[in-house]
Amino acid sequence: MSKLHKLRNAAATMTELVAGDRAADRVVPPTGFTATLTTFTAGAMAFLAVFALALSLATGRLAERWASELAQTSTVRISAPLEEIEAQTLAAQEVLRTTPGVVRSRIMSEEEQMLLLEPWFGPDLPLEDLPIPRLIEVVEDEEGYDAAGLRLRLAGEAPGAFLDDHTRWRRPLVEAANRLRSLGWIAIALIGLSTAAMITLAARAALAANAQVIRVTRLVGARDVYIARAFVRRFTIRALLGAAVGTIAGCIAVALLPSAADAGAFLTGLGFRGWHWLWPLTIPPLAALVAFWATRSAALRTLNEVT
Repeated sequence: MSKLHKLRNAAATMTELVAGDRAADRVVPPTGFTATLTTFTAGAMAFLAVFALALSLATGRLAERWASELAQTSTVRISAPLEEIEAQTLAAQEVLRTTPGVVRSRIMSEEEQMLLLEPWFGPDLPLEDLPIPRLIEVVEDEEGYDAAGLRLRLAGEAPGAFLDDHTRWRRPLVEAANRLRSLGWIAIALIGLSTAAMITLAARAALAANAQVIRVTRLVGARDVYIARAFVRRFTIRALLGAAVGTIAGCIAVALLPSAADAGAFLTGLGFRGWHWLWPLTIPPLAALVAFWATRSAALRTLNEVT
């Protein structure tokens, strides 16, 4: 029964907070610079939080994609005189076929090599007139192969063959993407702290502006908790509404960003995918929660100072 009683009290408190008290609300100015400051701050910070959240989720997808696409794959590059390249390619293929841990190997076509070089040299590259090395794509199993041993075998059987296991490319790319994701979450935390600071300043300004009204309210028997609740409710609702508007504007702006395909596959697709669109819905409640605690703390502290 005690737990049920606590739940009823909590529900009654939330209902009272949402419904409000008209007499207590008169202590808080319904308009003015504090109302504008609170709503604008919550909206602007929510707008920025949407982009920070989109950056974090996009870089997370990027890190996973790079890790999955570059993992368990490697490339053998064959640079040899034209009269020897076919023989060395066959020799390298035989070495790869008998290497434990290699699932399959495949000689890349000229069209595939053209696509790899197109971002750097353009679509009109005369591939047939250039000494382009032969490339062999190697796919390994989950356990992998002995890279050092494979390099030694290639050096003996096909001197012009060089193994690139993508390690020097994969690790820095994945680390960079993970750091960008961490920076995105840090930015969201800083946005939350900045929102709390601005709402605290607005609440203290409103309390200071209504010091005389607060003194009169105390004379008629009002307690500080009663007065603070009016400020908490008003500023929490302002933050919630402002954050809702900022979140909607941020989601629209993110949806209008060009996709990776529209940008020539250069962009990684900054935005939300699938169920990730549900994440922005958490921003307005979190902004209201931040406003609730910031206003409550500022109100109780300031009321103790008002004599």
